[in-house]
Amino acid sequence: MRILIIEDEVKTAKYLHQGLTESNYIVDCAATGIDGLHLAQQHAYDLVILDVDLPELDGWKVLERMRSNSTTRVMMLTARGRLADKVKGLDLGADDYLVKPFEFPELLARVRTLLRRSEQIAAPEALKVADLELDPARHRAFRGNQRIDLTTKEFALLHLLMRRSGEVMSRTQIISLVWDMNFECDTNVVEVSIRRLRAKIDDPFEHRLIHTIRGVGYVLEERQ
Repeated sequence: MRILIIEDEVKTAKYLHQGLTESNYIVDCAATGIDGLHLAQQHAYDLVILDVDLPELDGWKVLERMRSNSTTRVMMLTARGRLADKVKGLDLGADDYLVKPFEFPELLARVRTLLRRSEQIAAPEALKVADLELDPARHRAFRGNQRIDLTTKEFALLHLLMRRSGEVMSRTQIISLVWDMNFECDTNVVEVSIRRLRAKIDDPFEHRLIHTIRGVGYVLEERQ
């Protein structure tokens, strides 16, 4: 398994490199956002460990550019521990978010979990509900003949709702299945994401497919 560390703190980068190498991973390091993005685009990594506060190009922009053409697992590793920062990272497509300072055994456990998920990914089947189609393998969505551009998390949310079409999904279920972690109860990340998704796949069309079940959750289904 090959891991890329994009981290400008020399002490932290050396600590991570040594620990992961001793755990039998192949590890590359980059000290700037530009160098890290270049390596991520040139090589096939199983996981990228990404800081936010990087010189030349910050971690948010590195993640955005990676997600435009890559599904490589990304763990944000940063001193930014505010809920708003966690939500931003996960909305931009991070698979995990770990706040500094951290204990190495926890980081290693998270690395193993993310890599197991990557190994378990099989070629996904295309989904269709009414005139809405989703092709996970090609990361494409269509409603009728119109292609719909979605962010990584919007795509993951739509994939979940279509995969469970007709089943009411609670807010807690959506958070755990799309964001892979627990959020504080007062975050509105699900509501915001549903609203953005509706603006793309429902609002421009005659028939709505995403429905709110007040006090319960959301369901995607065709209704007459």
